[in-house]
Amino acid sequence: MFEKKQLPISAEGDDLSILSLLRPPDSGAWEEQDSEGQLVLDVAQTDDELVIIATMAGTEPGDIELHLHNDLLTIRGWRRDPSPAGSEHFCRECYWGKFSRTIVLPVDVKAELTKAEYKNGVLTVRLPKAGAKREIPILVIGE
Repeated sequence: MFEKKQLPISAEGDDLSILSLLRPPDSGAWEEQDSEGQLVLDVAQTDDELVIIATMAGTEPGDIELHLHNDLLTIRGWRRDPSPAGSEHFCRECYWGKFSRTIVLPVDVKAELTKAEYKNGVLTVRLPKAGAKREIPILVIGE
């Protein structure tokens, strides 16, 4: 029913995971990767800030990128597969590899004051709000 395939294993380099064997050599750019998982996150607010929380178990801090452009926040990362090379899985539910998520921020923020912390596999991004919404009166002119 299922065909078992043997992947080539090389002792070169310090990472012998299957994931690294499937990754193109010297492929540091995110765009060069084929498949991508989606990051799950929570978005909350206080009176003063937006707080975005994302679980990223298995991701090294150096493998996380944050980009803020206007009202879009993008979080990208890479989870390295810790499974022994050549291991056979009975069940495989964890996602390993590249992931990303872009969200539209619900309020204006002060981008230059944004702070991010990664601790125990949880990324917390704090974005101070830019201020109260300004109402702009619109004059309606009849004919």
